[in-house]
This record gives sequence, C-alpha cells and structure tokens, in this order.
Amino acid sequence: MKLAVDRLEQLIFWSRWLQAPLYLGLIVAQSAYVYLFMLELWHLIHNLFFSSTRIGETEVMLIVLGLIDVVMIANLLIMVIIGGYETFVSRLDLEGHPDQPEWLSHVNAGVLKIKLSTAIIGISSIHLLKTFINAENMPEHTIKWQVIIHAVFLGSALAMAWVDRLMTQTIALGKSSPGARH
Repeated sequence: MKLAVDRLEQLIFWSRWLQAPLYLGLIVAQSAYVYLFMLELWHLIHNLFFSSTRIGETEVMLIVLGLIDVVMIANLLIMVIIGGYETFVSRLDLEGHPDQPEWLSHVNAGVLKIKLSTAIIGISSIHLLKTFINAENMPEHTIKWQVIIHAVFLGSALAMAWVDRLMTQTIALGKSSPGARH
C-alpha cells in the first residue's frame, strides 16, 4: 500500500509540469503583443512624418496610451510566466544572474496575486484614461460601465491585499505562539 501511495504522490507532484506548455503558450502570446506594438509604433511614425494627413495631439496621445497599454499587458505576461513557473512548476536557477528580477526572490502565490491585480488596475486605468480623452466619441453608458468595472478591480485588489495581510498575520501569530509546530 505504501508503494502505491508513494507512486500516487510522485504522479501528483509531477503533474505540475503539465503547466509548462501553458507558460510556453503565453510566450507565444507575448510575441503577438510585440508584433502589435511594433505595428502600432510604425503607424504612429508613418502618420507623424510621412503621411499627407497629419494627426493631432489627441490622436498621438491615444496611440501612445495604446502603446503603454501593450507594454503593461506584456509586463503582466512576464509576471505570470516567470512568477507562475517559479511558484507552481519549478525554481528558476537564476542565482547571481545580473538580470534576475528583484521581485522573484520573494514571489509566492499571494505576492503574485497582488502584483497581478495591481497590473490589471494599471491596464484598466490606461483604458479609462483613453476613454476620458475620447469621451465625446463614446456613449455615456460605455463610460459609466468602464468606471464601474475599474472600481470593481480596485475593490477586488484591496480585498485581496487585505486577505493576504490577514493570512500573513495569522501565520506569523501561529509561528510565534507557544506550542506551535515549526
């Protein structure tokens, strides 16, 4: 029976590698965002310097905000790819590597959730700013729903941070109390 349980536990532990193709797929998705970024940047440069119809400051601002949005989504992808792989699949052997992200040394599921929610709020903020800049061309109900959705993202992030803080304090109390197992 012990041998069967050991094999089952090994299989369960090995199953974490089933996530590796998911992270590889996100790398492919990130490549698509790099392509879209370069395409949009080319359109901006072309419309500024080579097109017969000039674009105005508002159009430039909207395009630049779109570029920032793509960069923030790419940052989100990096956090999910590197942080998720490190947390759920296997440690990355990066000790002493000059480009090792600072946050990677203390990443766990709680930290990753907070970082992801912060990134999502940043992306939502960019979308909301684009909407406000272009408000005269947007239906009022669209603006209202974008504000509501952004507020829900903010509330969710605050709730996750609060729960994470409570859990951290509970764990710290458990470790410091007499008779606690270590």
